[in-house]
Amino acid sequence: MYFLEAKNIIKRYTGHTALNDVSIGVPQGTIFGLLGPNGAGKTTLIRILNQITGPDEGVVLFNGAPLHPHDVAEFGYLPEERGLYKKMKVGEQALYLAMLKGMPQKDAMAELKRWFIKFGIESWWNKKVEELSKGMQQKVQFIVTVVHNPSLLIFDEPFSGFDPINANLMKDEILELKRNGATIILSTHNMNSVEELCDNIALINRSQKILSGNVSDIRKSYSKQLFEIITNSGGLNDADLPEGFISENLVKEGIYDRITLSVRNDLEAPAVLRKLVLATDIFAFKEILPTMDEIFVDAVRNSNTQQ
Repeated sequence: MYFLEAKNIIKRYTGHTALNDVSIGVPQGTIFGLLGPNGAGKTTLIRILNQITGPDEGVVLFNGAPLHPHDVAEFGYLPEERGLYKKMKVGEQALYLAMLKGMPQKDAMAELKRWFIKFGIESWWNKKVEELSKGMQQKVQFIVTVVHNPSLLIFDEPFSGFDPINANLMKDEILELKRNGATIILSTHNMNSVEELCDNIALINRSQKILSGNVSDIRKSYSKQLFEIITNSGGLNDADLPEGFISENLVKEGIYDRITLSVRNDLEAPAVLRKLVLATDIFAFKEILPTMDEIFVDAVRNSNTQQ
């Protein structure tokens, strides 16, 4: 049973189908990447999960039961369109939003202070939101999203507006939330973050799900049978290569050669390595798997060709 499951979701607007029979399943305690080009339908699905809007067809299940309005109290949602009140003081607003999530004032104040200290922003408490940079505002919005310790967190482009240092800070916090038991849905265009953070993903394009599964399994399924080895300089000639092995690139690095090989035989990495050690001394070996960015582009391009 999935912690959160959307089954056969269809959502239509006048003259446009935003989601066409889309299903996803989010295991408990994992980070689930919701991916797709702009206009693919991701935000519509997120709004349905948050009960901001309803599907025309299909059902959303939370803990195995149909999603109910009171379940939203268990959610934390960071929308792509930030929504802080510009003229309101940061601390007052954070406290107000935490209490809207059902936290008693005393508990909300204590937890907010802890988060503000953790992020090193306690001096912002009495500043107006409009005095803060976009990145600073986003830190505040992240805090009010997680302060009530929700069991399900939905982050829509959480890294936009952040410099690399603060983006890494957010990644660390998201992983910490996962370690503490939260289930997380992450919608992002940053494919490096997907590789670093996500256990599973679903890719939506033109209103339809075109790819889903475990990130490692997906990368493996898109393997181009490329491998990299480091060996002694001149230690491996083309004539020494096993049958079906082709040298694609060689880089001299002092007394070593870094060689990229393509393997025409459908061999797993351990079998490739066993053949290579018979031909030369191997100091390092790895399979070169396609990045999620490459897979994203290929999958969307193929989908657009087929539709």
